[in-house]
Amino acid sequence: MEFASFLAGEAWSDHPACTHPGLAHLARMVNDCTTDEGRQRLAPLIPSVIGLTTDDPRLDIVLALRAACAALPIASEDRQRPLAVGALVCVHRLETMGDPGIDGLAAAVRTAFEGAPAALRWGRNFIDVSVRREPATMSPRHCQAISAVAIDGIGRACVEDPDDRLYRLLCTAIDDATAFVARNAAQPEPVPVPEVKEERELRPSPVLAGFFHRG
Repeated sequence: MEFASFLAGEAWSDHPACTHPGLAHLARMVNDCTTDEGRQRLAPLIPSVIGLTTDDPRLDIVLALRAACAALPIASEDRQRPLAVGALVCVHRLETMGDPGIDGLAAAVRTAFEGAPAALRWGRNFIDVSVRREPATMSPRHCQAISAVAIDGIGRACVEDPDDRLYRLLCTAIDDATAFVARNAAQPEPVPVPEVKEERELRPSPVLAGFFHRG
C-alpha cells in the first residue's frame, strides 16, 4: 500500500486515499501474513488497487464477507466460530442494504458454510440465544476486524498452500472492488437511508432463513 501511494502521487503512506480503506486493510493483512517467498507475487497487484474507492458502506461488508468465506473451511475452531457469526451478520446487512451485485458471492457463502457445518450451527445458536438485537449500522472497523481474523486464520491454517490462498483472496477482493466501483459509477447515487439510532430486532430476510435458524 505504501508503494501504491507512491504510484498515485500521494504522500508516502500505507493508508493511501487512492484505495478504499477496507481493501487497503485487507491488502496489508495479506502482505503481513504471507511468507517472504510468497510476498513477491503480491507486487504486480499493486497498480490494480489504485483508484478503487467508494463511499458506499456495502463494499466494506463485501470484503469482510469474502475474507470470512475464504477462511471458514480451513481456519482453526477458535476462529471459525466468530467468523461464522461475522459472515451471517454480513450477509444479513447486505440483504438489508441492497444487493451489491457481486458475482459469485452468494455461492462463496454457501460453499464456506458447507465446509464448516459445525461453525454454522454454533453461529446460528449464538445469534438465536445471545444476539437478539442488531445495531443499526455495521462500521468499517467491525468489517476490518472480521477480515483480520479471517486472514490470520488462513495464514496459520494447517494447509499446504496458505500463501496461494491469501494471494487468491486478495485477487478476488480486488476484482470485487473493481466490479463494485464500476457498477456504482454507472448508476445514480442512491437515496441515503436515515440512520436509526435505536437497536432493532435481528430478523433475517427470507433468503437467509436457512442460515439463521435451525430446522
